[in-house]
Amino acid sequence: MEGRSYQRFPTVKIRELKDDYAKFELHDTDASMANSLRRVMIAEVPTIAIDLVEIEVNSSVLNDEFIAHRLGLIPLTSGRAMSMRFSRDCDACDGDGQCEYCSVEFHLRAKCLSDQTLDVTSRDLFSSDPSVVSVDFAESSDNPDNRGIIIVKLRRGQELRLRAIARKGIGKDHAKWSPAATVTFMYEPEFYINEDMMEKLTPEQKISVVESSPTKVFDIDAKTGQIIVVDPEAYTYDDEVIKTCELLKIPGLIEVHPKEDSFIFTVESTGAIKASQLVLNAIDILKQKLDAVRLSEDTVEADEQFLELGAHMRGG
Repeated sequence: MEGRSYQRFPTVKIRELKDDYAKFELHDTDASMANSLRRVMIAEVPTIAIDLVEIEVNSSVLNDEFIAHRLGLIPLTSGRAMSMRFSRDCDACDGDGQCEYCSVEFHLRAKCLSDQTLDVTSRDLFSSDPSVVSVDFAESSDNPDNRGIIIVKLRRGQELRLRAIARKGIGKDHAKWSPAATVTFMYEPEFYINEDMMEKLTPEQKISVVESSPTKVFDIDAKTGQIIVVDPEAYTYDDEVIKTCELLKIPGLIEVHPKEDSFIFTVESTGAIKASQLVLNAIDILKQKLDAVRLSEDTVEADEQFLELGAHMRGG
């Protein structure tokens, strides 16, 4: 079919943006594209994480494997991850993964010399590259002194010495390389309230309808006494309000329809990269993947049908 096209032009509206958190709206696209973006953010945006640990001395109560595992899960600042080489593809070190182009070396030396327990934290890791260090979390009630992530506790005479190699990787290979703590999206809900039916309700019925929602989506307007939507994004598509309306013999009072081309994204970063950069990197990687499957112009119709089917399958 000449002239047939599935091309769309998605738009983004940013609602909230912090270093480790982003909330935005994605419009004029479908669920397959939204889900592809979510999956790429979780599993295919590269970061840097400790992948090899050589322990010289360990007289702590934790065994070597346990400490190595904890080291691997420490988030490292990964601003240069996109430009680094994967160790398996690095020709400078023949795939050993221990050169400046594909790895960063860390050292840790700690020994307790007093009767007070010594906390060995991520701040005790010394990096060969100043741009790749452990994530420095802001002060919080759980960590008021901002001492870093605890690796192990040492008592008098106990010692820990090790060398670690951090490499580039993606969450698809191991969760330690995932830059996202969580990425979620939901259809933007659209509500319709039948005003004519509302006039016939008793105050008790209105309260029952409002309280039927497990989340605070609806409330009663203090001036008009009518049911209103106060927080549409709190709706979880549980249909409890609709079921309550049916039980009260007032079906159709409230209708909820998801906007099929509008999504609300929530992105939380581990701190390895900023949330905004995580989204941008994911878009770049998604574009690269789409370029890799671009087909010739003389089979456009068949190609479009194939891509549409694949998109729907991934979206489901």
